[in-house]
Amino acid sequence: MVGPESRHFAADRSKIDKIFVLKEYREGADPAYPELQADTYHDVFKALGITGQKLRIGVASYLDTSVVIMEGIKAAFPEAEIVRADHIMVELRSIKTANEINCLREGYRIAELASQQVIKEIKPGMTELQMVGVAQRVVYENGAEYEGLPMYVFSEASTRHAISRSSYRKFEKGDIVQLNLSAKIDGYSAAIGYPVILGKLEGKRRDVVMFGLEAHNWSQKQVKAGVMACDIAKNFYQYFVDNGYKDNFVYGPLHGTGMIEVEAPWVETTSDYALKPNMCYQIDTFISTGTFGVRWEKGIAVTESGCDVLSPEIGTLYELDF
Repeated sequence: MVGPESRHFAADRSKIDKIFVLKEYREGADPAYPELQADTYHDVFKALGITGQKLRIGVASYLDTSVVIMEGIKAAFPEAEIVRADHIMVELRSIKTANEINCLREGYRIAELASQQVIKEIKPGMTELQMVGVAQRVVYENGAEYEGLPMYVFSEASTRHAISRSSYRKFEKGDIVQLNLSAKIDGYSAAIGYPVILGKLEGKRRDVVMFGLEAHNWSQKQVKAGVMACDIAKNFYQYFVDNGYKDNFVYGPLHGTGMIEVEAPWVETTSDYALKPNMCYQIDTFISTGTFGVRWEKGIAVTESGCDVLSPEIGTLYELDF
């Protein structure tokens, strides 16, 4: 199912023979396409051999389904019962094949190449966006099809944002700079994150950064098949509390990864499932203070006895001398 301008793109790139052009997938400018003889969801279902009106239709990725798409489904099947079916796709997507894991592993390799090149080129007086440009150059030069996420190069105050955007801010000596760089391979997103210091890190700031790394390493040790996800999350939060960082906790400790950088399932205190082999996660350890934050992040695949680290190992605190 594609929008009005994508029929030939879909035919050229897709492994699926049947292509349907629906107005529900038109661009945000809301063109009318008055000459288009568009397909409907009724046409799609009929081609799949699904007939009748009183159907039970499951919508996966319910959170991402637009009002226009939902209205199109209802218009085609006004008597249907429409239910959430996210759990079906989560079950199918959460356990990765060997080929999927290889795609992720290659993405992590390229993301680390980008990170190391940024470390080589970064200096006071340059901007965050200049370093994004360096990272983008490297991921494309080394075979990535796209960035896996908007490249993160933040400094100082913006590092306390769990999600942010790089800016024209110029680096200063002594800055904490957060890197979260990524590469996409065959549709699979891989990201690596760690801090870089433009000088020497001392005092309380060093304590916070190194505690983040300790919590990251703690999380890795908890992972293996059969462990309840909620238990890891509850103990992770308690680890913050026990070490005096309760007020600096934001989220954690893991989230799924795959075709998007944050893919279900998360590992949270309410998660009611056990880890299984070849589930793939980001160990995403974020800690925030009033003036700065830090994230240590890498990718893993669950194994029977622990986890396989898919990315180059992280853990070095880079303190650059200028």
